[in-house]
Amino acid sequence: MTSENAMDDEDTFKILIATDIHLGYLEKDAIRGKDTFVTFEEILKHAKENKVDFILLGGDLFHDNKPSRGAMHYCMELLRKYCMGDRPIMFEILSDQAVNFGNSKFPWVNYQDENLNISIPVFSVHGNHDDPTGADGLCALDLLSCAGLVNHFGRSRSVEKIEISPLLLQKGSSKIAMYGIGSIPDERLYRMFVNNQVTMLRPREDESSWFNLFVIHQNRSKHGATNYIPEQFLDDFLDLVVWGHEHECKITPVRNEQQLFYVTQPGSSVVTSLSPGEAVKKHIGLLRVKGRKMNLQKIALQTVRQFFIQDVVLGDHPDLFNPDHPKVMQKVEGFCQAKVEEMLEEAERERLGNPLVPEKPLIRLRVDYSGGFEAFNTMRFNQKFVDRLANPKDVIHFFRHRETKSTKGEDIDFDQILSRTSSDVMQLRVEDLVKQYFETAEKNVQLSLLTEQGMGKAVQEFVDKEERDAIEELINYQLEKTQRYLMERSVEAVEEKIDEEIRRFRDSKKNTAEEDEEVREAINRAKAHRAQNPGDPFLDDDISPSEEADVAMDSDDASAPPLPTRGRGRGRARGQSSSTRGTSRRGKGAAVPSESKPSGRGRAQKIVSPVKSKSIMEAFHGTSQRPSRSAAPKNYTDEVTIVDDSDEDVSITRPSKPAQRISSLSSSRQGSQSQSQSYKGVCYDDDDDDDEFDPFKNSSSSHGRRGRKQ
Repeated sequence: MTSENAMDDEDTFKILIATDIHLGYLEKDAIRGKDTFVTFEEILKHAKENKVDFILLGGDLFHDNKPSRGAMHYCMELLRKYCMGDRPIMFEILSDQAVNFGNSKFPWVNYQDENLNISIPVFSVHGNHDDPTGADGLCALDLLSCAGLVNHFGRSRSVEKIEISPLLLQKGSSKIAMYGIGSIPDERLYRMFVNNQVTMLRPREDESSWFNLFVIHQNRSKHGATNYIPEQFLDDFLDLVVWGHEHECKITPVRNEQQLFYVTQPGSSVVTSLSPGEAVKKHIGLLRVKGRKMNLQKIALQTVRQFFIQDVVLGDHPDLFNPDHPKVMQKVEGFCQAKVEEMLEEAERERLGNPLVPEKPLIRLRVDYSGGFEAFNTMRFNQKFVDRLANPKDVIHFFRHRETKSTKGEDIDFDQILSRTSSDVMQLRVEDLVKQYFETAEKNVQLSLLTEQGMGKAVQEFVDKEERDAIEELINYQLEKTQRYLMERSVEAVEEKIDEEIRRFRDSKKNTAEEDEEVREAINRAKAHRAQNPGDPFLDDDISPSEEADVAMDSDDASAPPLPTRGRGRGRARGQSSSTRGTSRRGKGAAVPSESKPSGRGRAQKIVSPVKSKSIMEAFHGTSQRPSRSAAPKNYTDEVTIVDDSDEDVSITRPSKPAQRISSLSSSRQGSQSQSQSYKGVCYDDDDDDDEFDPFKNSSSSHGRRGRKQ
């Protein structure tokens, strides 16, 4: 816990973020019944002690869609105890609250209600556990909202399209546009994103001065072709995404290298499944926002019940166990008992000196008994620890390892894949296939000059846009650059040293703007080459050069179907006062880039590269097949400034832009290239017990990124 920082002035937002609290989980359990409520009280205590401006919850406040009266009563009791009081609210809401809270009978923020005395407002989206149901479409959050304890936002009743109007908050000179989407079935939301039916409205006035915060409660990890939401679907003007639903704590913000926003995944505050992800230490976050700078401080939760999990593979211990031995089962049971004792001792050591930690830990031992072994009686085994564990009924979990056939790179039949019907191809992602091929290929056929991502994008252009020269041009272009790089460094003509330099040069470009620039230049060369050959049988007469020239090559959408150009058909909103919400007008009101005409995958041709294979030595000594052409100059409009004063502290400063005299909200183009999108950064404190830290540090080094037009 840190003391109040000197930088916490009248311009700094302080926000406590948490997700997946799951109040009422196992509330009838004699040992674990109070865990969720105790931890929720700790979260509210942190909010009060840190004097936060508001609490932001990312869904699943309750575990059940219809929480028990006990769970609801306990929740209301805690919210009234910690969130009501005389402390003044130091920020104001500028947006139209009738739109933000339009589903409530009291469509305004609770701290502005003349009948309530709120000291810490709570804003929350609903999750999949406490989602609206029934004819009235009500959820538990609606009850809390009606009582004036929680501000429920991010609610959408439509199953065809979503228009997200942000909460516009201002404190001093700092302004936050806070977006939210309550939980929606992943397949449905995925489809809406693909069909460009998700619109995020943006404030027109001083658009670049807002800090854009987004709260979402969906699958982040891929559970199927469309059973998740790829980060690339989200608009690139966002600064920070708070991701709920995933229970593993990954609260340290991670930068999305394509969209250039940060994602924080606070995880759950209670263990709801005995899986490895739940064993990670639980945290909540204290987010500070000042202007366009942000800082996320991790706060470890002390009241969370300890959880230890370990895997044992009996087949890995041939010196201890022989499946044919008559007493092998007794030996395995003794071995497992020793493992559980070790985890209990570790839990006791960690609990010493911390009276807030519950006494009995959760222990899970997963035993792989493949190879002829048999499972022993788990009921008898569990009885040995009934007074020492919180989960005595399910300590041991036996499973057999399923044999999986190793996929060799040469076993992937790309001809067969590309000859499938368009409906089958819709479930494929070219970049993933390319990456899989080169990761599983033998060492002598792996990529040396190119990166998997760059090659994947070139292949995608070949498949989706029938740019037959894309792969050849990318190889030639990269060959030229590599040769110049080696000559500039005066590398000795020894194969080992050349290989090392080429590998270093290739790795330095991975997931950078330079890699995207190379692919973009190669595609432009391929189009120019095709334009010089009008009789080319691969030329698509239905696609005009102007349509093809606007292909966004930095897209890495993790979706099965190729997405249309970002934001198709989305225009700006009609002008209104700054306190109201704009309505989307398709194709009107704003200048947008020309759209590329999507081409189906069904026309994909067999991949045949006409480039003659060259070894590294031949490439070094030889010359390119085409005349050397210098890369197009990069147009950097934003400067990146990063400082790394400690192991994890990073801060950024955004370039200032002239204020724009525009009113109301404008609809954002889905995933569009936002105007002069700046490099976004975050600084965060990884030391939970650090007494002092400066969340807004000056920057020392700078990098640039390619500017984009809106």
